[in-house]
Amino acid sequence: MAGNGADDRVAELVENILAQTPLKAAGFIVTIYGDVVEPRGGVVWIGNLIETCAAVGISETLVRTAVSRLVAAGQLLGEREGRRSYYRLSKRAGSEFASAAHVIFGGSEEDSWRLVHLTGAEAEERMQALERAGYARLDPRLAIGPARPAPALADSLILRADSPDPKALAAFVRAYWNLAPHAAAYRTFLDQFEPVARLAQKRPFPPATALTMRLLLIHRFRTVLLHDPRLPAAALPEDWPGSEARRLFAAFYRHLSPATDEHIARTFLNGSGPLSAMTEDTERRLSLLEA
Repeated sequence: MAGNGADDRVAELVENILAQTPLKAAGFIVTIYGDVVEPRGGVVWIGNLIETCAAVGISETLVRTAVSRLVAAGQLLGEREGRRSYYRLSKRAGSEFASAAHVIFGGSEEDSWRLVHLTGAEAEERMQALERAGYARLDPRLAIGPARPAPALADSLILRADSPDPKALAAFVRAYWNLAPHAAAYRTFLDQFEPVARLAQKRPFPPATALTMRLLLIHRFRTVLLHDPRLPAAALPEDWPGSEARRLFAAFYRHLSPATDEHIARTFLNGSGPLSAMTEDTERRLSLLEA
Protein backbone atom coordinates (compact mmCIF):
# COMPACT_ATOMS: atom_id res chain seq x y z
CA MET A 1 0.00 0.00 0.00
CA ALA A 2 2.99 2.29 -0.29
CA GLY A 3 3.61 4.70 -3.14
CA ASN A 4 1.91 8.07 -2.89
CA GLY A 5 0.44 10.12 -0.06
CA ALA A 6 -3.01 8.55 -0.26
CA ASP A 7 -1.59 5.01 -0.21
CA ASP A 8 0.64 5.89 2.72
CA ARG A 9 -2.36 7.28 4.59
CA VAL A 10 -4.32 4.05 3.99
CA ALA A 11 -1.36 2.02 5.26
CA GLU A 12 -1.15 4.24 8.35
CA LEU A 13 -4.85 3.78 9.10
CA VAL A 14 -4.60 0.01 8.65
CA GLU A 15 -1.62 -0.10 11.01
CA ASN A 16 -3.64 1.86 13.56
CA ILE A 17 -6.54 -0.62 13.34
CA LEU A 18 -4.16 -3.57 13.75
CA ALA A 19 -2.35 -1.93 16.67
CA GLN A 20 -5.58 -1.15 18.54
CA THR A 21 -7.27 -4.49 17.83
CA PRO A 22 -4.64 -7.14 16.94
CA LEU A 23 -5.67 -10.03 14.73
CA LYS A 24 -5.42 -13.72 15.47
CA ALA A 25 -4.78 -15.95 12.47
CA ALA A 26 -7.67 -18.36 13.07
CA GLY A 27 -10.17 -15.54 13.64
CA PHE A 28 -9.13 -13.70 10.49
CA ILE A 29 -9.28 -16.90 8.43
CA VAL A 30 -12.82 -17.41 9.73
CA THR A 31 -13.62 -13.89 8.46
CA ILE A 32 -12.16 -14.71 5.02
CA TYR A 33 -14.35 -17.80 4.81
CA GLY A 34 -17.43 -15.96 6.05
CA ASP A 35 -17.08 -13.00 3.71
CA VAL A 36 -15.40 -14.42 0.61
CA VAL A 37 -15.60 -18.20 0.51
CA GLU A 38 -18.88 -19.37 2.12
CA PRO A 39 -21.15 -17.39 -0.26
CA ARG A 40 -19.08 -18.72 -3.21
CA GLY A 41 -19.29 -22.43 -2.53
CA GLY A 42 -17.20 -22.87 0.62
CA VAL A 43 -13.87 -24.03 -0.93
CA VAL A 44 -10.65 -22.07 -1.47
CA TRP A 45 -6.95 -22.68 -2.26
CA ILE A 46 -4.69 -22.29 0.77
CA GLY A 47 -2.45 -20.02 -1.29
CA ASN A 48 -5.25 -17.43 -1.32
CA LEU A 49 -5.49 -17.62 2.47
CA ILE A 50 -1.71 -17.15 2.80
CA GLU A 51 -1.62 -14.16 0.45
CA THR A 52 -4.65 -12.48 2.01
CA CYS A 53 -3.35 -12.92 5.55
CA ALA A 54 0.11 -11.62 4.57
CA ALA A 55 -1.50 -8.25 3.75
CA VAL A 56 -2.34 -7.84 7.45
CA GLY A 57 0.94 -9.17 8.79
CA ILE A 58 -0.03 -12.81 9.44
CA SER A 59 2.76 -15.17 8.35
CA GLU A 60 2.41 -18.32 6.26
CA THR A 61 3.46 -20.41 9.27
CA LEU A 62 0.67 -18.94 11.38
CA VAL A 63 -1.84 -19.49 8.56
CA ARG A 64 -0.91 -23.16 8.17
CA THR A 65 -1.03 -23.71 11.94
CA ALA A 66 -4.44 -22.01 12.20
CA VAL A 67 -5.83 -24.02 9.27
CA SER A 68 -4.64 -27.26 10.90
CA ARG A 69 -6.42 -26.29 14.12
CA LEU A 70 -9.62 -25.43 12.24
CA VAL A 71 -9.44 -28.86 10.57
CA ALA A 72 -8.93 -30.53 13.95
CA ALA A 73 -11.93 -28.57 15.30
CA GLY A 74 -14.12 -29.88 12.48
CA GLN A 75 -14.65 -26.50 10.81
CA LEU A 76 -12.57 -27.14 7.69
CA LEU A 77 -12.00 -30.24 5.53
CA GLY A 78 -8.83 -30.61 3.44
CA GLU A 79 -8.83 -31.56 -0.25
CA ARG A 80 -6.03 -31.99 -2.80
CA GLU A 81 -6.17 -31.26 -6.52
CA GLY A 82 -2.82 -32.03 -8.10
CA ARG A 83 -0.13 -30.29 -6.09
CA ARG A 84 -2.49 -27.75 -4.53
CA SER A 85 -4.32 -27.96 -1.20
CA TYR A 86 -7.85 -26.64 -0.85
CA TYR A 87 -9.98 -26.33 2.25
CA ARG A 88 -13.73 -26.68 2.40
CA LEU A 89 -16.10 -25.55 5.13
CA SER A 90 -17.66 -28.48 6.96
CA LYS A 91 -21.44 -28.70 6.86
CA ARG A 92 -21.67 -27.69 10.53
CA ALA A 93 -19.37 -24.69 10.03
CA GLY A 94 -21.29 -23.65 6.92
CA SER A 95 -24.52 -23.54 8.94
CA GLU A 96 -22.81 -21.49 11.66
CA PHE A 97 -21.41 -19.06 9.08
CA ALA A 98 -24.81 -18.65 7.44
CA SER A 99 -26.37 -17.86 10.84
CA ALA A 100 -23.67 -15.27 11.59
CA ALA A 101 -24.17 -13.70 8.15
CA HIS A 102 -27.89 -13.34 8.88
CA VAL A 103 -27.04 -11.35 12.02
CA ILE A 104 -24.38 -9.22 10.32
CA PHE A 105 -26.28 -8.37 7.15
CA GLY A 106 -29.87 -8.84 8.32
CA GLY A 107 -30.35 -5.55 10.11
CA SER A 108 -32.83 -4.80 12.89
CA GLU A 109 -33.69 -7.16 15.71
CA GLU A 110 -37.07 -8.42 16.87
CA ASP A 111 -38.83 -5.73 18.88
CA SER A 112 -40.22 -8.14 21.48
CA TRP A 113 -39.02 -10.00 24.56
CA ARG A 114 -39.39 -13.34 26.26
CA LEU A 115 -38.79 -14.91 29.65
CA VAL A 116 -37.12 -18.33 29.68
CA HIS A 117 -37.46 -20.58 32.74
CA LEU A 118 -34.99 -23.47 32.52
CA THR A 119 -36.24 -26.83 33.74
CA GLY A 120 -34.38 -30.12 33.96
CA ALA A 121 -30.67 -30.74 34.46
CA GLU A 122 -27.57 -28.66 33.65
CA ALA A 123 -29.39 -25.37 34.21
CA GLU A 124 -26.16 -23.45 34.89
CA GLU A 125 -24.49 -24.53 31.65
CA ARG A 126 -27.62 -23.66 29.67
CA MET A 127 -27.96 -20.33 31.49
CA GLN A 128 -24.42 -19.42 30.46
CA ALA A 129 -25.31 -20.23 26.84
CA LEU A 130 -28.32 -17.90 27.10
CA GLU A 131 -26.13 -15.14 28.56
CA ARG A 132 -23.70 -15.52 25.63
CA ALA A 133 -26.72 -15.07 23.34
CA GLY A 134 -27.58 -11.74 24.98
CA TYR A 135 -30.01 -12.80 27.72
CA ALA A 136 -29.88 -11.41 31.26
CA ARG A 137 -29.99 -13.79 34.23
CA LEU A 138 -32.76 -12.98 36.69
CA ASP A 139 -32.18 -15.98 38.96
CA PRO A 140 -30.42 -19.36 38.52
CA ARG A 141 -33.18 -20.69 36.23
CA LEU A 142 -34.86 -17.55 34.87
CA ALA A 143 -33.57 -15.31 32.08
CA ILE A 144 -35.00 -12.56 29.88
CA GLY A 145 -33.91 -11.46 26.45
CA PRO A 146 -34.92 -10.53 22.90
CA ALA A 147 -37.34 -12.94 21.24
CA ARG A 148 -35.00 -14.43 18.65
CA PRO A 149 -33.54 -17.93 18.16
CA ALA A 150 -31.29 -18.85 21.07
CA PRO A 151 -29.53 -21.95 22.42
CA ALA A 152 -30.56 -23.95 25.46
CA LEU A 153 -34.33 -23.61 24.95
CA ALA A 154 -35.11 -27.34 25.21
CA ASP A 155 -36.70 -28.28 28.54
CA SER A 156 -37.74 -24.66 29.09
CA LEU A 157 -40.87 -22.70 29.81
CA ILE A 158 -41.00 -19.68 27.48
CA LEU A 159 -43.25 -16.71 28.24
CA ARG A 160 -43.77 -13.57 26.18
CA ALA A 161 -42.84 -10.30 27.94
CA ASP A 162 -44.12 -6.82 27.02
CA SER A 163 -43.61 -3.34 28.43
CA PRO A 164 -45.96 -0.52 27.39
CA ASP A 165 -43.85 1.98 29.37
CA PRO A 166 -40.58 2.96 27.60
CA LYS A 167 -39.17 4.49 30.79
CA ALA A 168 -39.80 1.31 32.75
CA LEU A 169 -38.16 -0.71 29.98
CA ALA A 170 -35.10 1.57 29.92
CA ALA A 171 -34.76 1.33 33.71
CA PHE A 172 -35.03 -2.45 33.56
CA VAL A 173 -32.31 -2.66 30.91
CA ARG A 174 -30.00 -0.43 32.95
CA ALA A 175 -30.49 -2.74 35.94
CA TYR A 176 -29.73 -6.01 34.16
CA TRP A 177 -27.45 -5.23 31.20
CA ASN A 178 -24.12 -3.42 31.26
CA LEU A 179 -24.15 -1.74 27.86
CA ALA A 180 -21.13 0.50 28.48
CA PRO A 181 -18.50 -1.96 27.14
CA HIS A 182 -20.57 -2.54 24.00
CA ALA A 183 -21.05 1.20 23.42
CA ALA A 184 -17.28 1.70 23.83
CA ALA A 185 -16.57 -1.09 21.31
CA TYR A 186 -18.88 0.53 18.74
CA ARG A 187 -17.20 3.91 19.27
CA THR A 188 -13.79 2.33 18.72
CA PHE A 189 -15.10 0.78 15.50
CA LEU A 190 -16.34 4.21 14.35
CA ASP A 191 -13.04 5.88 15.26
CA GLN A 192 -11.13 3.25 13.29
CA PHE A 193 -13.18 3.16 10.11
CA GLU A 194 -14.69 6.62 9.63
CA PRO A 195 -11.31 8.09 8.50
CA VAL A 196 -10.78 5.21 6.05
CA ALA A 197 -14.28 5.56 4.63
CA ARG A 198 -13.74 9.30 4.08
CA LEU A 199 -10.46 8.59 2.31
CA ALA A 200 -12.11 5.96 0.09
CA GLN A 201 -14.70 8.52 -1.03
CA LYS A 202 -11.92 10.80 -2.31
CA ARG A 203 -9.87 8.17 -4.11
CA PRO A 204 -10.83 4.58 -5.07
CA PHE A 205 -8.70 1.90 -3.45
CA PRO A 206 -6.83 -0.62 -5.63
CA PRO A 207 -8.67 -3.97 -5.70
CA ALA A 208 -6.24 -5.78 -3.38
CA THR A 209 -6.43 -2.91 -0.89
CA ALA A 210 -10.23 -2.89 -1.12
CA LEU A 211 -10.29 -6.61 -0.24
CA THR A 212 -8.02 -6.10 2.77
CA MET A 213 -10.09 -3.18 4.00
CA ARG A 214 -13.42 -4.96 3.55
CA LEU A 215 -12.12 -7.97 5.48
CA LEU A 216 -10.90 -5.73 8.31
CA LEU A 217 -14.23 -3.89 8.27
CA ILE A 218 -16.35 -7.00 8.57
CA HIS A 219 -13.94 -8.68 10.99
CA ARG A 220 -14.17 -5.81 13.46
CA PHE A 221 -17.91 -5.23 12.98
CA ARG A 222 -18.66 -8.93 13.40
CA THR A 223 -16.58 -9.10 16.59
CA VAL A 224 -18.39 -6.13 18.14
CA LEU A 225 -21.86 -7.11 16.93
CA LEU A 226 -21.75 -10.75 17.99
CA HIS A 227 -20.69 -9.78 21.52
CA ASP A 228 -23.47 -7.18 21.75
CA PRO A 229 -26.69 -8.51 23.38
CA ARG A 230 -28.47 -6.81 20.44
CA LEU A 231 -31.45 -5.57 22.41
CA PRO A 232 -34.55 -4.21 20.66
CA ALA A 233 -34.27 -0.56 19.62
CA ALA A 234 -36.89 0.59 22.14
CA ALA A 235 -34.63 -0.58 24.99
CA LEU A 236 -31.51 1.28 23.84
CA PRO A 237 -30.36 4.83 24.63
CA GLU A 238 -31.22 7.44 22.01
CA ASP A 239 -27.53 8.06 21.30
CA TRP A 240 -26.71 4.35 20.95
CA PRO A 241 -23.53 4.19 18.79
CA GLY A 242 -24.43 0.77 17.42
CA SER A 243 -26.91 2.40 15.04
CA GLU A 244 -24.27 4.71 13.57
CA ALA A 245 -21.79 1.82 13.41
CA ARG A 246 -24.24 -0.28 11.37
CA ARG A 247 -24.84 2.61 8.96
CA LEU A 248 -21.10 3.07 8.47
CA PHE A 249 -20.57 -0.67 8.02
CA ALA A 250 -23.36 -0.96 5.44
CA ALA A 251 -22.27 2.07 3.39
CA PHE A 252 -18.54 1.28 3.45
CA TYR A 253 -19.03 -2.43 2.72
CA ARG A 254 -21.11 -1.59 -0.33
CA HIS A 255 -18.58 1.03 -1.46
CA LEU A 256 -15.70 -1.46 -1.26
CA SER A 257 -17.55 -4.38 -2.85
CA PRO A 258 -17.18 -3.71 -6.62
CA ALA A 259 -13.36 -3.59 -6.46
CA THR A 260 -13.21 -6.37 -3.85
CA ASP A 261 -15.41 -8.75 -5.83
CA GLU A 262 -13.43 -8.04 -9.01
CA HIS A 263 -10.23 -8.96 -7.17
CA ILE A 264 -11.76 -12.16 -5.76
CA ALA A 265 -12.83 -13.32 -9.23
CA ARG A 266 -9.38 -12.58 -10.63
CA THR A 267 -7.25 -14.21 -7.92
CA PHE A 268 -9.20 -16.67 -5.72
CA LEU A 269 -9.41 -20.34 -6.75
CA ASN A 270 -11.20 -23.52 -5.81
CA GLY A 271 -10.53 -26.95 -7.29
CA SER A 272 -12.62 -26.14 -10.38
CA GLY A 273 -11.18 -22.72 -11.18
CA PRO A 274 -11.76 -19.08 -10.19
CA LEU A 275 -14.36 -18.10 -7.63
CA SER A 276 -17.28 -16.06 -8.94
CA ALA A 277 -17.30 -12.31 -8.57
CA MET A 278 -20.97 -12.40 -7.59
CA THR A 279 -23.39 -15.12 -6.54
CA GLU A 280 -27.00 -15.15 -5.41
CA ASP A 281 -25.78 -15.06 -1.81
CA THR A 282 -23.42 -12.10 -2.30
CA GLU A 283 -26.14 -10.15 -4.11
CA ARG A 284 -28.58 -10.90 -1.28
CA ARG A 285 -26.10 -9.56 1.28
CA LEU A 286 -25.65 -6.31 -0.63
CA SER A 287 -29.39 -5.87 -1.04
CA LEU A 288 -29.92 -6.39 2.69
CA LEU A 289 -27.35 -3.71 3.45
CA GLU A 290 -29.04 -1.33 1.03
CA ALA A 291 -32.37 -1.92 2.75
